[in-house]
Amino acid sequence: VQLQASGGGLVQAGGSLRLSCAARLLTFGVSAMGWFRQAPGKEREFVAAINWGGTDANYADAVKGRLTISRDNARNTVYLQMTSLKPEDTAVYLCAVADGQPLTLARAYHLWGQGTQVTVSS
Repeated sequence: VQLQASGGGLVQAGGSLRLSCAARLLTFGVSAMGWFRQAPGKEREFVAAINWGGTDANYADAVKGRLTISRDNARNTVYLQMTSLKPEDTAVYLCAVADGQPLTLARAYHLWGQGTQVTVSS
């Protein structure tokens, strides 16, 4: 498995989680990384993305100020710190790899992990 997401779980509204995505990629240190999510019956949507150096990030409006993306290139891992979680954040969260910039479009990403389930109860 080249991308392994973990850290999901069941949390009450207002709670926090930290997702991790461990990458087995020789090119991790030069790749942009993104987090997307997909809820049942809904299309996959962009959550956050970060450039190769961790100096530039993009966020979906729905998560700005609550979720933070970061990366540790020495550990080949990207993180998603989730705070003030809401029931509408419930979804499978997937990490993905892109070349170049931290883009928001799913079609820009060429490698996907299996995802981790996040469930937020009200």
